[in-house]
Amino acid sequence: MLSPTRDPMSPAEKRAGISLAAVFALRMLGLFLILPVFSVYAKQLPSGNDLSLVGFALGAYGLTQTFLQIAYGAASDRFGRKPVIVFGLLLFAAGSFVAASSHDIYGIIAGRVLQGAGAISAAVTALAADLTRDRHLTKVMAMIGSSIGLVFAFSMVGAPLLYATIGMPGIFAMTGVLSLLAIFVVLKIVPAAPAIPRQPAWASFSEVLRHRQLLRLNFGVFTLHLIQTAMWILVPSALINSGGLAAGEHWKLYLPAVLCSFVVMVPAIIAAERHGRMRQVFNGAIGLLLAVQFGFAFLADGRYTVFLWLTLFFVAFNILEATQPSLISRFAPPHAKGAALGIYNTTQSLGLFIGGALGGTLAKQAGPAAVWLSCAGLALVWLGLGWTMTIPASGRNQPAAHL
Repeated sequence: MLSPTRDPMSPAEKRAGISLAAVFALRMLGLFLILPVFSVYAKQLPSGNDLSLVGFALGAYGLTQTFLQIAYGAASDRFGRKPVIVFGLLLFAAGSFVAASSHDIYGIIAGRVLQGAGAISAAVTALAADLTRDRHLTKVMAMIGSSIGLVFAFSMVGAPLLYATIGMPGIFAMTGVLSLLAIFVVLKIVPAAPAIPRQPAWASFSEVLRHRQLLRLNFGVFTLHLIQTAMWILVPSALINSGGLAAGEHWKLYLPAVLCSFVVMVPAIIAAERHGRMRQVFNGAIGLLLAVQFGFAFLADGRYTVFLWLTLFFVAFNILEATQPSLISRFAPPHAKGAALGIYNTTQSLGLFIGGALGGTLAKQAGPAAVWLSCAGLALVWLGLGWTMTIPASGRNQPAAHL
């Protein structure tokens, strides 16, 4: 057998990784692109000055994602990955066009709910696992995970320019058109999915819920996205107060921070895969996330220190985004990958919601330091769980060990 260093990704694996990363990035584009400009646009709408409605419009997307990820993942185990992905993309496109044609906040809420109902993240990551050998799975997941950081950076930079050019209805319509183009990518560019054994959806779901290693990873993604959301309640203010940047200039730190993080992330992923350092890289990223929380709490007193902590956050975030879905797919039984990734993506969405609610409440009642230190406490618990987790080696199929 060829060693990992002499057994590069096949053209089909590269094609699968790039095309599925593009499809996944589209999902995050629908979430991120409206963040910098929607509150400005909402003031032009009837009831658009009601911040609770504005917040619900922003969060409605993730709300339906939370409720439907498991169902989509289990359905992809039962009916196949591609049909489920295409169905979800059609719903996402429909929601985009509903939001684009709406003239009040309630219509946009309905469109965002429908967008979120296309909860294909679990099916996409399960298909990536189906199409990739274990030794290259983290690389493909790195493509998918890194697309989140790139889309976020693009959204911060591009949303104000798009809003000035085509307006909010145009942005919604654009995401709908891109969703329809993504269907073409899924059907014509993504390689055909291999046949997988089918079992009743409830059996897969129950098996995954009892799996201790998967539970550790689910707690991890919940913590990661809780911290991400809670952080971004405070980071804009830190950029203004400590970084000396007006809101319209925040992209000047976001973009280089994301790009610099890739310089560190790529060698880390290679070390994890080629040199059997997954355990060290994984736990090191959690430790780095912990350090970032303390850094923002006590040592964020200038533009360059804020930039440093942002860069380190994106390093940790991108490594963990890349490695966790890979580990989920290795631990999960072959017939239950969709269900496992569905639960994983559900806990991710829950983290986004709870991070926003908890971060906002703590910041209001106890100040920013309480947010950073609470996030640090969660990261410390996660580090303890990661330290005791058995991480399977890449390059071979692993049994679904319940350790």
